[in-house]
Amino acid sequence: MNLLFDQNISPRILRELPLEFANCQQVRFVGLENSSDFEIFQYAGENHFAIVTFDSDFVDLNAMHGAPPKVIYLNTGNLTTKSVSEMIISNTLRIAHYLNSESDDILELIRAS
Repeated sequence: MNLLFDQNISPRILRELPLEFANCQQVRFVGLENSSDFEIFQYAGENHFAIVTFDSDFVDLNAMHGAPPKVIYLNTGNLTTKSVSEMIISNTLRIAHYLNSESDDILELIRAS
């Protein structure tokens, strides 16, 4: 899976994920740490990444420009890095299905309370 984690998600996320996420990146490691949401959106689309974010601005960008890139919106409020990794891992099949679909929709993950 090629996921690009937004700047609001710690770069440590990459160490928390299993091998099937080895192609993932965090914006810091691709030179986009202080870039605008639109620049990150463009980079993700051009480089075959789906964006993982807490930021609803990416939902708006997807509505205006469509996919690629696909957007995985964590509609949870801020979570710890461990909680984010657990959420991603527990939704691996759902994420894989979404990434392989033709859908331009957003995948919204909501934390069960």
